[in-house]
Order: sequence, then structure tokens, then C-alpha cells
Amino acid sequence: MLRETIVVGEGTKYPLKGILTLPENISTPVPAVIFVHGSGASNMDEKVGKLTPFKDLAEGLASYGIASIRYDKRSFAHGLKLVKEKNVTVKMETIEDAVMATELLKTDERIDSENIFIIGHSMGAMLAPRIDAEGGKYKGLILMAGSPRRLEEIMLDQNEEVFRTTKGFVHWIVKKQVAKLSAMFDGLYELSDEEAKKVKVGGGTTLYYFKEMGEHHASDYLEKLEKPVLIMQGEKDFQATAEKDFQAYQELLAGKDNVTFKLYEGLNHAFVPSIYGEIMKAKQEYNVEQHIGEYVIADIAQWILKNCAES
Repeated sequence: MLRETIVVGEGTKYPLKGILTLPENISTPVPAVIFVHGSGASNMDEKVGKLTPFKDLAEGLASYGIASIRYDKRSFAHGLKLVKEKNVTVKMETIEDAVMATELLKTDERIDSENIFIIGHSMGAMLAPRIDAEGGKYKGLILMAGSPRRLEEIMLDQNEEVFRTTKGFVHWIVKKQVAKLSAMFDGLYELSDEEAKKVKVGGGTTLYYFKEMGEHHASDYLEKLEKPVLIMQGEKDFQATAEKDFQAYQELLAGKDNVTFKLYEGLNHAFVPSIYGEIMKAKQEYNVEQHIGEYVIADIAQWILKNCAES
């Protein structure tokens, strides 16, 4: 396995450090993937606590002859700059960089430009169909722990789960937060863009962030897609759940021959074994060092290679 330091968006306002991971002894162009982060500020490994999902996947896929590119998320590398920007959208935060990373791969003669795939995790999985449509043009999409539902629906569900599992003063605080968010999101798509831009949600984010993302709904892209899609879910995920999110994918895409579903018993949102299985103990769960299992990586690699062979 070879690792090369790269820069995504070199010469732009938001250059991002990254790593191109390559299989050893490349004699002919190899297939490749780009990784797209979940919500929040994440480094190129998508590090959370002691977990490094993107590093695990990159190094594991290299052993199967598959290259990859991973890079720091814009909100991680340029958080202060983004805070100063007005009305940040997922296009600015994520999509632009994913497309630039893809173009970088396509210019590398060691990469088979006809066999580039996207792996989106969590919110990255929700955005992957849009990234594909807005310039990515991938051979196939791998959606890990994502959802075809809208972001605000998932946020409300997560807050309500916290509400159900707390007591006392914290319970009261969360109850007020849920009520505030519900009121804020009610009628979101009836607001004009300018109206949405005036309502702050928190952390410099406005309602326009949610409105703009929701108006480019993942399900609209997925229903039209004919290229291969692999949808993966941890059965013990408490952030994007098997009961609501994975099932929503299955209902939306039922009968589509291009879609493959994989549900992993006992795995959490990061595709490692669940320990506590509770949203209130997420920090403790992610602070235990674990790595994505070989069987998960093998499933991804075999799916990619199968779809390369069918080109």
C-alpha cells in the first residue's frame, strides 16, 4: 500500500489536505473511491473519538487493488472562514470539494477514470446522489449509514430519542429544545430563501442550510438512478436507524435491480460493534478503539470489483 499527500482545491480559497492511498505494484489503472464525510467538522480519517472509519476503509480497500482519496472536510480545515460566510450550504461545505477530489482522481494516470465510485457516510451518504448528479458522475454509489429522509426529520428524531432517555433537568432542557426545533422547521419549505436566511438555527447555521439541502432531496435522485447503488446499514445504529432510515431506503427503491442492500447485525453508525447502543452514550461508545471489520471492507471491495468487471 502506498500513501501520497495531496491537496484538494489547491489554489482555491479552501485548499484541503488529503491522502491518496494506492495499492502496491500498480501495472494497469485501478478503480478508486472518494470518501464523503458525515455532518460536523471531520478530518480526512473521519475521526470521532478513537475511531477512524475512512482510514480503515482506505487501507482495507487498497489490499483489494482499489485506490482512494480522503481529505479534511472544509468545516474542519477552514471552520473560522466558514463561520464568516453568510448562509453556508452543503454545496459550499461538502459538494464542491467532493467534485474537485473526483476531478483530481480522474487526472491521475494510475486511476481507471471510468471506474470511480463514491462512498458517502452518514450525511455524506445523503449527499452522494446529488454529488453524482452535480459533477461527480461516478460508476456507482456506496451509501453507508445514510437516509433518504430529510436532515431536519433526522435531527428531530435524534433529539426526541435523547428526550426519551433523560430525566430531571436535562429532560426538561431537551423537551424545550425539541419544541423549539419543531416550531422552527414547521413550514420550512413555505419560506422564501430570504426568509430562511434570516432564521438562525445555531453555530452560524440558518434555516436556509436545511431548506437548500431539502430542496435537493436524495430520494429524487435515487429514484431516477440506474447506475449501481450499495446501501449499507448497521443494525445497532442509533443515529440513522435500521427501523426508519434503512427501511425508508428499502421502501423507496423496492424492485430496482441496480440497488443492493446490506444490513450488519450488531454494528453501529461507524460500522464497528455496538457497545452501549444508546444515543446518550455515543461519546463513550466512540471512545473505545475499534476498527471496521474485514468482512465489511470485503463486501464493499467485491461489490466494486464486480461492477468494474461488468463495465
